[in-house]
Amino acid sequence: MIPTAFALERPESIEDAVRLLVDAGEEAKVLAGGHSLVPLMRLRLAAPETIVDLGRIDGLSYIRQDGDRIAIGALTTHTAVEQSELLRDRCLLLAEAAAEVGDIQVRNRGTIGGSLAHADPNADLPAAAVALDAELVATGSNGQRTIRAREFFVDYMTTVLEPTEILTEVRVPALDGAGSAYLKFSRRSQDWAIVGCAAIVRGDDETVVWTGVGPTPVLAQGDWRTAADGLHPTGDLSGSAEYKKHLAKVLAERALAKARNS
Repeated sequence: MIPTAFALERPESIEDAVRLLVDAGEEAKVLAGGHSLVPLMRLRLAAPETIVDLGRIDGLSYIRQDGDRIAIGALTTHTAVEQSELLRDRCLLLAEAAAEVGDIQVRNRGTIGGSLAHADPNADLPAAAVALDAELVATGSNGQRTIRAREFFVDYMTTVLEPTEILTEVRVPALDGAGSAYLKFSRRSQDWAIVGCAAIVRGDDETVVWTGVGPTPVLAQGDWRTAADGLHPTGDLSGSAEYKKHLAKVLAERALAKARNS
């Protein structure tokens, strides 16, 4: 199917991009790598009147140490995240989650900012961001603000971003002295996760976050087994609610075991 007609804007600065969003109102969408928005447009599940393409904006693709955190530009590709020596050495969880995104073509074009802003409940990176308690920097008409990943996702494919805000940076902590793992179960290699699990182990402290069992990533509060018993996933063509709940428990056990041994 062919997308509906739209105006394409290609700003060369964040300031210009924000201005274009303000001028276009709620009928505008931001385009990063395009692997989330474009398929929806082809199916006419999304029909924005204006597309603001960030591809010409310099300075939004980087991975660097910034104090006690690692800063990642929103246009950094999944491949760059997966292969980053800094992340593989100090925040392996994020690199492992990026390696699970789609196939090589998707990872070469898709971006970390696009994945998080799209907020698909079966995506890999949102679960990792929540487990890491990442900080997300949004730039808009009122300046910049920093949002905790655990407060960023509010509903199915919905975030706290305002229509005139753009996600510009992701900040994650170094996991020095901690073990971590990201595992998922899908129908085929390179598919969306039916259920995924991000786990971090630091001493006796365990963090577990699931994807695919709710409209947003689900952070286990307290004992993860009790949290798993309280999950209420929605059954669909990929599996029944009971099946997904079983997967969540199995993946949590395996991810925690891998994290303890990493």
